[in-house]
Amino acid sequence: MSHEGHYREAHPLIFVFTHWINLLCMIGLAFTGFYIHYPFFAGFMYGARTIHFVLMFIILINLTSRIILAFWVKTANQLGTRETDIDLKNWLPQKENKYQFWETVKYYTFFRNTRVISAKYGALQKIAYLATPVITLYMAYTGFAIYTPAHNWAIWPFFAAGVSFFGGAIGIRIAHYFGMWVVILFTMVHAYLAAIDGFKPLWGLIFLWRETPGDEH
Repeated sequence: MSHEGHYREAHPLIFVFTHWINLLCMIGLAFTGFYIHYPFFAGFMYGARTIHFVLMFIILINLTSRIILAFWVKTANQLGTRETDIDLKNWLPQKENKYQFWETVKYYTFFRNTRVISAKYGALQKIAYLATPVITLYMAYTGFAIYTPAHNWAIWPFFAAGVSFFGGAIGIRIAHYFGMWVVILFTMVHAYLAAIDGFKPLWGLIFLWRETPGDEH
């Protein structure tokens, strides 16, 4: 999932911020979630639950903002170009991605030596990135379904169907727990694929809006 370097048109500053807010929230949610599941030191349960709850709201706001911005902010839609269009087009099928799915899989699994030339995002990236909102909403729904009954909120019937679907309170907790592992594994694979061609493309994302050497021209 490399990006042929980092330049402003490829990664606008607002998207760099939403990217890192999302990552930091996921790290915080994973840590507090593990603690809630298995308190490995004393005296932090109330804080862990509060932080977990707040971070989930932040990540939902961040996700909603990112989706809205995709219809408005312009980015480069092709690798190595400074020509821009609305970011939404990066998430939709493009002619450059045609017949590239299996070739991309072969490249990342070392059955192909040369990179697949595609649009800004390859076929696998589009699938993975489009799955992110679904996974996030799944985690939010199962998490709130665990949290809501203790407070007798009026919205409980909305979550009761999910609790029933997963077989009760224990079932929804297990579903939420394994969903967290999906998020963790996704993040690990994403980091690996982003760095598979070297760390130069990540330079700008790590240092926010700094362009990588050679991109200025």
